[in-house]
Amino acid sequence: MSDIALRRLDGGFDRWDGLLDLILVSFAYMNGRIDPPSSALALTPQALKAKADTEIAYAAFDGAQIAGCIFCRPEAETLYIGKLAVLPAAQGKGIGKRLLGAAEAMARELGLDSLRLETRIELVDNHATFAAWGFRKTAENRHAGFHRTTSIEMRKAIV
Repeated sequence: MSDIALRRLDGGFDRWDGLLDLILVSFAYMNGRIDPPSSALALTPQALKAKADTEIAYAAFDGAQIAGCIFCRPEAETLYIGKLAVLPAAQGKGIGKRLLGAAEAMARELGLDSLRLETRIELVDNHATFAAWGFRKTAENRHAGFHRTTSIEMRKAIV
């Protein structure tokens, strides 16, 4: 595997179409498995650019190819992790861990004590992966209009 380089997404980044493709390909396995459908399906390149303008975002590059991304939003005591995505062909190479490492470093820099994420209730493999990475289930949630649990919240303490 070639070296993976992380880059913080800023005004100089111009590959929003490619980033959207990465997210949609990475989240495609969820289609038909989760209800409600992923909010990723409503993203546009312009929406991703706006999201990166208001949040802290990183992309992982394998050479010139965008292989992963993460979006982080500071909250009162935690850094919320969203749209963590890794190309299916690049999974298992440590890219997700590297992106979460960047998020942990940012949380420390901001004086926050944990990372927080939400994952859909149906995606039990994700629950196991995040648990192996140090996250613990802290809540069950439901989307508006649903009377059943649709997602779980997980947190990882920053030490």
